[in-house]
Amino acid sequence: MEATLRWVLITAIAPVAWGTNYYVTHAYLPAETPLYGAALRALPAGLLLLAVRRRRPHGSWWWKAAVLGVLNMGGFFALVYVAAQLLPTSTASTIMAASPVVMMLIAWALVAERPGLLPLLGAAAGIGGVCLMLLTGSVSADLRGVLASVAALLMSSLGYVLTKRWGAGTGLLASTSWQLIAGGLLLLPLAAAVEGAPPALDGPAVLGFGYVTVVATALAFAAWFAGLRHLPAATVGLVGLLNPVTGVLLGTAVAGESLTSRQICGLVLVLAGILLGRPAARRKPTGVPSAVYGTAAAGRTASIPEVRPPRAPHAR
Repeated sequence: MEATLRWVLITAIAPVAWGTNYYVTHAYLPAETPLYGAALRALPAGLLLLAVRRRRPHGSWWWKAAVLGVLNMGGFFALVYVAAQLLPTSTASTIMAASPVVMMLIAWALVAERPGLLPLLGAAAGIGGVCLMLLTGSVSADLRGVLASVAALLMSSLGYVLTKRWGAGTGLLASTSWQLIAGGLLLLPLAAAVEGAPPALDGPAVLGFGYVTVVATALAFAAWFAGLRHLPAATVGLVGLLNPVTGVLLGTAVAGESLTSRQICGLVLVLAGILLGRPAARRKPTGVPSAVYGTAAAGRTASIPEVRPPRAPHAR
């Protein structure tokens, strides 16, 4: 369980960083150029990771990186950028809170991870907590922003599960950098055609893009994809509910918003849902070294051959 907890904590870096992204985007980045905003987020982050781990795609990863670059990065970033500009943070975060259930269903279909009762109950508790935290009944929603959020939810959930399915045997930082670069390169000509010249950036916008690139993209996606390699998709999806939790706490700390008793109850429900849906401890089979079992049990995604107990001399 120590290894599982470690990977949960590493994975949690991503939604915590993403929870700050709505605020930074809304407060500091230009609102009229979502395609350039997405490209300026993805491409520099990909080049940064590529500088850390210099390795080219090979074989089928040329087209896989392009597909995942659209699903996880290019298209997703553009849609999130649009949602962040058109919707209140509470509404956008609430829509994205359905991600655990969507990821569970897609993972069931694509990687044969059948969702158990506890992860489903955890997802229900977490989504309920997010709604309790963020929905007040008085927030108006722009239909375009809602559609952008739903499309981003479906696109990213599919992309994350495909990353889990295709990621075995590839370096974590290298595969993450390929996806980011592919997404950024696909966005640049589209941004130029649709939005014209790149936006002029003032000092706060440059600092905002620097934060979004390094922390909310390069670091966050490396942590997220590491979690997908070592944990079930259902668990990773539940950890993602820390995104709106971070948004609420950030509003309290930075914007001087008060934390109501209703929001506190929602926070407790989200954390309870994450704990409820964590992978159950498994008994170590007799004769299997602890290091080998711990790696395999952390998500059944490690490419380590099964180790069986030695047979007795008379066995056949």
